[in-house]
Amino acid sequence: MNSLHNFTFFDIYEKNALYKGSSCAIQWEAEDITYSDLFLQTAKLANGLKNLNLPAGSRIAVLCKNHPVFFHLFGAASALNLTLVLINRRLSGDEVSYIIEDTTPSLIFCDKEMADQARTLKKSFSCLEHCYVVDENDTDFSNLYHSSPLKIPVPCRPNDPFIIIHTAAMQGKPRGAVLGQENIILANQQIIHAFGLDETKTYLNILPIFHIMGINLGLGTLQAGGKNVIQEKFDPPKTLELIQEQKVNFFGSFPPILTNLIDAMEDGNYDLSSLEIAAGLEMPDTAKKWESCTNSKFWTMYGQTETSGLITFTEYFTKSGSAGVISPLANIKIADDFDTLLSVGETGEILVKGPLVFQGYWNADELNAHTFRGGWHHTGDLGMIDADGFLFFKGRKAEKELIKPGGENVFPAEVEKAILEHDAVKEVCVFGVPDPKFGEGIKAVCSLNPGCSLTKDDLIKFCGSLIAGYKKPRYVEFINELPKTENNAIDREKTKAKYA
Repeated sequence: MNSLHNFTFFDIYEKNALYKGSSCAIQWEAEDITYSDLFLQTAKLANGLKNLNLPAGSRIAVLCKNHPVFFHLFGAASALNLTLVLINRRLSGDEVSYIIEDTTPSLIFCDKEMADQARTLKKSFSCLEHCYVVDENDTDFSNLYHSSPLKIPVPCRPNDPFIIIHTAAMQGKPRGAVLGQENIILANQQIIHAFGLDETKTYLNILPIFHIMGINLGLGTLQAGGKNVIQEKFDPPKTLELIQEQKVNFFGSFPPILTNLIDAMEDGNYDLSSLEIAAGLEMPDTAKKWESCTNSKFWTMYGQTETSGLITFTEYFTKSGSAGVISPLANIKIADDFDTLLSVGETGEILVKGPLVFQGYWNADELNAHTFRGGWHHTGDLGMIDADGFLFFKGRKAEKELIKPGGENVFPAEVEKAILEHDAVKEVCVFGVPDPKFGEGIKAVCSLNPGCSLTKDDLIKFCGSLIAGYKKPRYVEFINELPKTENNAIDREKTKAKYA
């Protein structure tokens, strides 16, 4: 395999070590890790992984809080042509087990909070040969870093599987979106372009690094030669302290992060003058209050895991309600249900083409053929592009209806399936409603079987035993009979119109 024209994250790490070696790449628990140190640690990990004789394309599961090991693994997987399966720690045990079953990883990296679960998974799945705990005295993990660094990386192609993130619950199952190194590297370039990143910028990793936006912003900063400050998990006072101490320039945000930071600012005196950008999803009043409190700008955008992250950008108040202008490396069109392209100002499905489109869903050839029909990625999202090229998000198509509480993806079908496991529930319809804390909340409208009784709290608790906590409904309403169509199916639109 000729690597002459290839460019990988391992190449980026090596280049930064050569030309920015003494600059801080990662700040972690009051320790500065230089670009030289980062490359050396990554190359030692790569050599240790190489000695495990993993074939190219082998999967490595990661079930961790934010930690420098993410950046080591990005570089080492790049060097050895391995694939990282990044797992949301908030998923239920059954959901995590499904991802392991789906991707058959050879190794799992975890933090100490997830260690018992990871070790149980190792016992349950023969594919898992090793389990490494990254934040306790685990000699297996420390010994994995070889005494000498890897010298010659394994050849790979730009679109070989690099990252798998399970995001889309379609046909009743979560689907792993496969991204290649080229996908992520080019997505990083757009972040660098949009936010003006260079070696002078500092990014605070408060978004999970297993999330596509956390990956985009963290690796984008690294690619630009800036500094990544890693916060293990979001804690408002600690976040404000880090912004002040490390002179942070930007961070990513989903509700209720900004609200919690604004509240915490009232309890202390913080110097946030270094802040330039907060980026993500937010309600207008909160974004406006944030800008007035900090003199920074709030940016909004549109994107998916399947588009390698963000493909439109704008300062929030540039054009009210928009998700921004189309980024340089994405081609976006709006189409009707028959894939006929629509005119400016018309609403239809958002279609995307270009090098940011993912490689497809893992083990889902039929679904991929449908998703990529006509040479375009069908996002399942509805939008409108105005005469100035601004995209306006208009909701989701019925077959890919999605709820986003606090920036997480929740598909109504997942929640409905869990609720229907309860013996008392006859029928249910789940949909998103405005939520003052999380931006969007999950509501379940249920009818019960004759003679049965059930409380809202008991149903929510029951759901939490089957699915991730963030997927539980916050709002529950019991009614005698759900609205029906002529075919006696639940009329989702009537239910939403009446009970939202």
